[in-house]
Amino acid sequence: MAVERKFVAEGVRRARVEKHLKKELKRAGYGGMDLQRTPLGTQVTIFAEKPGIVIGKGGKLVRQLTQDLATDFAVESPQIDVQQVPNPSFNAQIMAERLANALERGWYFRKAGQSIIRRVMDAGALGCEVVIAGKLTGARARVQKFTDGYIKHCGEPVNTIVEKGYAVAVKKLGVIGVQVKIIPAGAKIPDHFEVTAKREKPQKSVEVPVVTVGEDIVDEEIPPEPDEFDEEDLLRRK
Repeated sequence: MAVERKFVAEGVRRARVEKHLKKELKRAGYGGMDLQRTPLGTQVTIFAEKPGIVIGKGGKLVRQLTQDLATDFAVESPQIDVQQVPNPSFNAQIMAERLANALERGWYFRKAGQSIIRRVMDAGALGCEVVIAGKLTGARARVQKFTDGYIKHCGEPVNTIVEKGYAVAVKKLGVIGVQVKIIPAGAKIPDHFEVTAKREKPQKSVEVPVVTVGEDIVDEEIPPEPDEFDEEDLLRRK
């Protein structure tokens, strides 16, 4: 059971680090992180819309984050690398944070959800889904879903192709959960196929002899049949 406990501990540590970075880097447009073990330590790659805010003045914030990961979360020799998100419209976490901020500022949930859908699809995404759950308009909580394009919900593509982001909007009536799923442009979907028409080779013409039945055969002279009772012929044969 030692191996199983190790995997569970690694998953819990990763979830705690993710939650801490979301809280600390909210202003920087946090777009996710990648944590990998290396022979020299632990490589932590942070994706953000504004890398300058993550680094801080003179690298102060990066050093503080490195110290927090080593002391509070027991990450072995953390090495932080900050990368800028090339297209924020394809990053589900950034879109989820923007949607949560819009809801906290007082946007109507339908308008906020449709605006996120429209922005993602205008960027060229293959599909987008937005789910908003909580006390949207009254005392009773409910779920509202907005979908456009093509979205996978099961199988391996859910883990390899679909980008997922989650955020929470805190309002007076309660918290509202926001989930965004995006299939970016250029993703290879397993069940997508194209049908192309195959050009057939021209067939060679074969000359077939034609037999005509006409006047030539009808008008052909037919020799007269010998008379069976020709006396002269019988005497000649004798």
